[in-house]
Amino acid sequence: MEGAVETGHIYICIDLKTFYASVECAARGLDPFTTNLVVADPERTEKTICLAITPAMKALGIRNRCRVFEIPKSVDYIMAPPRMRLYMEVSADIYSIYLRYVAPEDIYPYSIDECFIDVTPYLSLYGVDAKGFAEMLIDAVRTEKHICATAGIGPNLFLAKVALDITAKHAPDGIGILDEMSFKEKIWTHRPITDIWNIGPGIAARLEKYGVYDLLGVCWLDPEVLYREFGVNAEYLIDHAHGVEPCTIAQIQAYVPQGSSLQQGQVLQCPYDHDRAHTVMREMVDALVLDLVDKRLVAGGISLVVGYEIPREARMAAASAFQGEHGRAYWKAIPRAGGSRKLGGYTSSAKKLVAAFEELWAETIDPDAQIRRMSVAASPVIGEEFATVDLFTDVEQEKKEHDLQRVVLAVKEKFGKNALLKGTNFRPGATGKERNGLVGGHRG
Repeated sequence: MEGAVETGHIYICIDLKTFYASVECAARGLDPFTTNLVVADPERTEKTICLAITPAMKALGIRNRCRVFEIPKSVDYIMAPPRMRLYMEVSADIYSIYLRYVAPEDIYPYSIDECFIDVTPYLSLYGVDAKGFAEMLIDAVRTEKHICATAGIGPNLFLAKVALDITAKHAPDGIGILDEMSFKEKIWTHRPITDIWNIGPGIAARLEKYGVYDLLGVCWLDPEVLYREFGVNAEYLIDHAHGVEPCTIAQIQAYVPQGSSLQQGQVLQCPYDHDRAHTVMREMVDALVLDLVDKRLVAGGISLVVGYEIPREARMAAASAFQGEHGRAYWKAIPRAGGSRKLGGYTSSAKKLVAAFEELWAETIDPDAQIRRMSVAASPVIGEEFATVDLFTDVEQEKKEHDLQRVVLAVKEKFGKNALLKGTNFRPGATGKERNGLVGGHRG
């Protein structure tokens, strides 16, 4: 590595380059660096977001995660429908490759195409340095799965990630390396600051108020100002500005969250009126209940969020203020409704949860509005073995209900999610049957 590694740890952050598009190219025997290919659903409108594009298309100046209509008409390309099951299978295969070289406790999967590896104990074992170890993994993935990977190397998780995101892009071999000294030399004055892990446009805008445009500016800014602006999160910002990250993979894997939730959400293909949207809400609540029962969890509260259709004038104004690949200005313009409430105890009873959501829907949702997106959630959730029963709970009735739900789950597990359906699933606007065939929101 460049300079001394004073922490005693060496981490690699390895990323599968343009993963979805590369998998589609590999399946077709094509080179993603010479092939124009887009992963997007051809059955949707030109406004649909491209899940991935090949490096060949990026070389033409087309940005990743663009919308189909933004691709110049002069560019010929292959449109590959998303195949999420295939991507998950390939990701699992690649993960198994990593496991030939390192133990599971030294790997942290960050996403379907990215993971962190603590390579500290393995360098002497294989007789290589960190770069040599990264090359070994990259070569194995390319040879066996025909997928190109890049890597970042650093003495902590943050530096490894920044090395991947920033310096690896300019390295001929796709491997970036940072230590404390090179971080200050190469990253402190790097702009835009949004290239830095965990610093989005919102944080960047708040820093800009104080004339801060890079990590060096964060280092110079009075910490009291940062704590006043960001609260306790200022600590992470200050640490990262100095290249510090105390958290290890071992600590991540040992972490147990104090609270948790289950959620169902979707974006509708077109604006829905109140009645059709209500049907979708009921489908989502039914799915949420089954998920609770399947995981043997009970909920202490619920929440409902609905996003209304944006009026054309507001939509045009938001589009003109578009910021970033994911259109944050656009999403902020969406009028929302909904709320949350406690249940007065913990339950996974469909009867109780449906009634609670129905009341919340009636109280918070405008019956005249057009609805475009919604989500339902159960939070907090705990294991059913920790729930207490009050005097007003019909224990016998809830047991019968749970037994029936588990039969439904068993049938769906054996014969498919659409093997058993409710009348709700056949009402106008229902989306449950179609969504049961999706993986990650996309056709499998």
